[in-house]
Amino acid sequence: MAYIPIGVPTFDLEAAQIQFDDSVKVLREISEDVLVPEKPLLTLNDLKAYLGSISPDFIVLQNLTFANSAYAQMVVQHINCPVILWTLKEPVVDGTRLRLNSLTGAYSAANLFHQMGRTDFQYVIGSPKEEEVKKTLNAAYKAAEMKYKLKSLQVASIGHTPQGFGFGAALDSDLARVFGSTLHFVEARELMDKARKMKDEDATHEKNESERKMKNIQLLPEENVLSHHKLYKAYKDYIEANGIKAIASRCWPDYFVDYGTPVCGVLGLLNDNKIAAACEADIYGAVTMFIGMELSEQPVFFGDPVSLNVEENSITYWHCGTAACSLAREDLGPETGVHPNRKIGPTMEFGCKPCEEATIFRVGRKPDGSFRFFIANGEALDKPKQFYGTSVVVKTKQNAKQIVENSVQEGWEPHFAVIYKDVKQELEMLAKLLKIEICNY
Repeated sequence: MAYIPIGVPTFDLEAAQIQFDDSVKVLREISEDVLVPEKPLLTLNDLKAYLGSISPDFIVLQNLTFANSAYAQMVVQHINCPVILWTLKEPVVDGTRLRLNSLTGAYSAANLFHQMGRTDFQYVIGSPKEEEVKKTLNAAYKAAEMKYKLKSLQVASIGHTPQGFGFGAALDSDLARVFGSTLHFVEARELMDKARKMKDEDATHEKNESERKMKNIQLLPEENVLSHHKLYKAYKDYIEANGIKAIASRCWPDYFVDYGTPVCGVLGLLNDNKIAAACEADIYGAVTMFIGMELSEQPVFFGDPVSLNVEENSITYWHCGTAACSLAREDLGPETGVHPNRKIGPTMEFGCKPCEEATIFRVGRKPDGSFRFFIANGEALDKPKQFYGTSVVVKTKQNAKQIVENSVQEGWEPHFAVIYKDVKQELEMLAKLLKIEICNY
C-alpha cells in the first residue's frame, strides 16, 4: 500500500500537515508496510519523484488540499493498481478561509479517472479519526489484497462434475481472464490409485491428525478409516506438490463405488487447514470458499440451501459432511459418522457453531459467461445438527423467504459459502475491482 497525499501550497499548510500526520497513523494501523512520503506532495515534480520511487499494489490517493486533475493523471500514467480516493472534510467552517478544499480536488481526480477508463476506484470521505473511514480504508485494502491473491491462486479440479451438476464446471481461460487464477486438472482415479498403493505407515501423520480432530472416527470400520488416511495423504501430496490453495473434488459416485470410502472427511480436514475444498467438483464454489477464507481468516461452511423457516426468518445450509472440524459446535464437537445415503464413512456429522455476524456468498456464472457475486448478511444461529451430515442455520438480515424466492427465480447455483464474519463491504469492493456484478440480498 502506498499513501499519495496530493495538494498545492496555496491552502492552509498547517491544517494540511495535521491531516497528513493523522492519516499516516491510520494507514500504519492497517499495514505496517505502507509506503509514505516524507512530506505532502504539493507540486507535480514532488509527485513525479515519489511515484518513481515506489511500485505498490494498492494506492490511497488523498486530496490533502485541492489539486487539479494533472496530479491524478500522473498517478494513473505511472502506476496501474487498485486505488481508493480519499476526501478530507473541511476541519473548520467559520465563514473565513477555505482551509483544504479537498472535495473539489476529489471531483477533479474522479472525473479524470472516468475519462481515462479507470472506473474501478473506491471512494471514502471523512477525517482520519472517524471509525467509518478507518473501516472503509481497511476494507479497500483487504479487497485489493484479495485481488492480488487471486492472481497467484492455483485451483485444482479433481475429477469432473457429476451429470446434472454442470454449474460447477469452469474453463481455465475464464478463471485466468476474470480472476487471474490458474486451473489444474487431475483425474480422481489418479489420487485413488496413489492411495491404494500406499502402505499403512505412509499415512501415519494423517492418521494422527484425523484421530485428533475427528471425534469417534475409531468407531468406524477399520478398512474405511485406513482408506481415509491414505486418501488424505494422496490429496495433501498433490496439493503441496502443485501449490494448490483451492480444490473442487469429485465425490459421488466414484469414491463410494470405486474406492469404497468417501472423500467427505478428507475435504473436511483440508478445509480445517484452510485449503478451500468444495465437493461435487464445483470449481467456482472452491473459488467462493477461498475468497471467504482469506477475508475472514478462518474456514467457511459450504453447502446447499435446503430448508426455509419463515417464522424464524432463517435458511438452513447443509451438506453430506465436508465441514471443517473447527466449525463444530462446542457441546458435541466434530463428530464423525457415515454418509446419509451411502452409509459409508467417515464423514463429518455436526451442527455448526453460532456467529453473530455472518455473510452468505457465491461466485456465480451467468448464461452469457459473465460473473456475479451473491452477497447476503445474517447471523449463524445456535442450532444443533438439522439433518445427517453438517449444517448451519442462518437468520438473514433481509426477508429470508424473499431471498430464496428471488435467488431461485434469478437462477443462482445451489452451492453457497457461509462466511463467519461480516465481509460484505470487502466483497462489494472486490467485485468492483474485478468488474463483476454485485447482487445484494
